[in-house]
Amino acid sequence: MFTYTACLTSAGLLLWFSRSLVASAEQVWLSSCSICFIMSPKNVIFKKTCKDKSVGVFMGKRDFVDRVDSVDPVDGVILIDPEALAGRKVFVTLSCTFRYGRDDMDVMGIAFRRELYLATRQVYPPLQDRDKAVHTRVQAKLLRKLGNNAYPFFFEFPDNLPCSVALQPGPHDVGKQCAVEFEIKAFSAESQDAKVRKRSTVKLMLRKVQYAPEGQEVAPSVEITKDFVMSDKPLHVQATLDKELYYHGEPIKVHVNVTNDSNKNIKNIILSVDQVANVVLYSNDNYSKCVDIEESGDSVSAGAKLQKVYTLLPLLANNRERRGIALDGKLKHEDTNLASSSVVKEGVLKEVMGIMVSYKVMVKLIVGGMMGSSEVGLEVPFRLMHPKPDAVRESEMEEEMVFEEFKRSYLKGIVGGDDDEEEGNVSGGDDMTPREK
Repeated sequence: MFTYTACLTSAGLLLWFSRSLVASAEQVWLSSCSICFIMSPKNVIFKKTCKDKSVGVFMGKRDFVDRVDSVDPVDGVILIDPEALAGRKVFVTLSCTFRYGRDDMDVMGIAFRRELYLATRQVYPPLQDRDKAVHTRVQAKLLRKLGNNAYPFFFEFPDNLPCSVALQPGPHDVGKQCAVEFEIKAFSAESQDAKVRKRSTVKLMLRKVQYAPEGQEVAPSVEITKDFVMSDKPLHVQATLDKELYYHGEPIKVHVNVTNDSNKNIKNIILSVDQVANVVLYSNDNYSKCVDIEESGDSVSAGAKLQKVYTLLPLLANNRERRGIALDGKLKHEDTNLASSSVVKEGVLKEVMGIMVSYKVMVKLIVGGMMGSSEVGLEVPFRLMHPKPDAVRESEMEEEMVFEEFKRSYLKGIVGGDDDEEEGNVSGGDDMTPREK
């Protein structure tokens, strides 16, 4: 709980915060009427529990980084209730699914949902001694805190899986979107192949993300020379970017040089950023969407020159209602951004990547003529990605862990709800928390 105190002095308004310390382990879980303040995101523990309370999942993060040469492993802890299990076993699966339409659609025997990867681990009864296994630091802390009914799980991504990406649906579209999605599912059943009850199943959406690689690339530059009928000399156009790699939210400066030695007049110069999303797994569909555009209105008369720097800024905020825009994988109730450029490891087939995303700057010149206008254009490719975050050393991590509950229904006091829907990230309830006796 946090207490805010304000005091008005002659120098102005002084605001300070005081925080009361909580000694009891039970109060790590906030009550159903309180708000969860996250003081240190690197210490947040995500929690979700199935409806019959037999299985709960605890994870230290939801984003897993693909560094091209390696991928962060998926690790967490399962907390069980032996009485609720009633002799059933507990399994955990990690899956990567490509969805190209609704799950209930089937055309000529071809499903629009395909599992690219599926791995299963038996967590309980454990197949090896818990104390002899090697645990990550977060797992070790969770196992100490949750007690003897907690069991770890661990997965490693294969090299050939795509990153999380989705095509934005239109304002009136219904159903699940075309996407590459990752999911952790824990469930209790008599055996791995037995029928699984929804009340005994808990699902958590994850994201596999890529950050910008280290090292400087050559600044891209493209030029074109265009000859015209009835003109002795050509039109020459060059477009250059400052660099090849840009971060999300960073302005893109385009240097345009036009040497018009022809007898044609340039009526307008239009610049745009185009996103190209190639759905390579099924039909090789290609979606090219303009995510930013500038119609400069600049003209270049015959025999004249132009040197100018234009600025473009591709943002999802300006494209939220546009169907088919590729986005980075989105977790519910969290915002996202335009999809990052796809980086494929050498030797991996592009066909298994689901959705490939690339970007280019388009420079288009509108040329006037006696028979009407024509266009002269060129394309400058570049990459759009997230910067690599600063690494946090384990020794710098605080000992205190803050828990976030996935199910918003517990906060609202709602008993019902769909297990398939992941709602909110608000702490609420201590239904799976070990109590002190």
